[in-house]
Amino acid sequence: MKFQKRLLRAEPNFQILTKLWQVNWLYVLLICALAVIGYGALYSAGGGTSRPFAGPQSIRFCFGLVMMLGIALMSPAILVRMAWPLYIFSLILLVAVLRMGHVGKGAERWLMLGGMQVQPSELAKIALVLMLASWFHKISYRSMGNPLMLVPPALMVLLPVALVLKEPNLGTAVIIGTVGASLFFGAGMRLWQIALLVLPMPFLARIAYGHLHDYQKARVTTFLHPESDPLGAGYNIIQSKIALGSGGMWGQGYLRGTQGQLNFLPEKQTDFIFTMIAEEWGYVGGITVIAMLLLLVFGGMLIAMRSRNQFGRLLGLGISMNFFLYCAVNLSMVMGAIPVGGVPLPLISYGGSAMLMVMFGFGLLMSAWVHRNSTFGETTPGEKD
Repeated sequence: MKFQKRLLRAEPNFQILTKLWQVNWLYVLLICALAVIGYGALYSAGGGTSRPFAGPQSIRFCFGLVMMLGIALMSPAILVRMAWPLYIFSLILLVAVLRMGHVGKGAERWLMLGGMQVQPSELAKIALVLMLASWFHKISYRSMGNPLMLVPPALMVLLPVALVLKEPNLGTAVIIGTVGASLFFGAGMRLWQIALLVLPMPFLARIAYGHLHDYQKARVTTFLHPESDPLGAGYNIIQSKIALGSGGMWGQGYLRGTQGQLNFLPEKQTDFIFTMIAEEWGYVGGITVIAMLLLLVFGGMLIAMRSRNQFGRLLGLGISMNFFLYCAVNLSMVMGAIPVGGVPLPLISYGGSAMLMVMFGFGLLMSAWVHRNSTFGETTPGEKD
């Protein structure tokens, strides 16, 4: 044992190889499989060519894969030191997008950096998870019963939520708030504290509805009655349902989907990419993709439960919840279960910021797995606050 420790100190490269061996390669293989499905769907969305969607997306994924493995090798101590700078940087970008952001579809959500469009709200979600995991791992469970201890992390959640709402981007703001709430719960927030937050929600929702933009209210109305404006606000969801239904059990065949190939299906490379998959591969293909996405979520939750330190547990919980909400909102949206909100399907939809930030999140998840046996930052039950 002593010889092995001396070897690890003397040979940094050996230590890196050891950590790489500890990466959950089955999980990485599942990520790659979904990316391959995404490439095929984007190839079809491009009309049977790798341009303009599939080719660039595959390059982003390869870059993201290398980044994910690099982050997986980082120790929890390094990630904790990264939390504050990354969180503050994400807030700066969110403020910048309000002042000089690129306008698209009625909202300012993108910044042009180095000739590339960047969506700061995607970074804000991951930065918040890292920040809250870093904050909560330093305080004991007993401290969570003190409401004053919850004020700083609550402000950490509210700041990005408010800035994203200002863009406006309601769907992403809801995801950020929900991810933050899940970390409060995972850190040991008491049930009575949760009840105090949940009880006023219906009243706050009614107030919030009155402050929505006209196009956001139209989305709610369209969700309830899409047939009221079939060629306008209701067009997207009506075409999505037609494509889902036309796929049947086995689908119309690859590159043969009528709604997608004839361009009746809107935003087929981003928001409605799952609809295109279901049209071409049918119910069986759609269920297979959903099952693979759920396996990634359950795998992330398992990583969180296997971690022996609070930082790793909260990191796993936050990244898994963020990924789950991505999937749940997108799939519910294209099936007409919730209003259309412009949330992509991770690893499959076209988009640079979303792809890179999802892979960044998976890198944090892999780091939690590689260092799952570390007792970094743990507090004992009897430790004083």
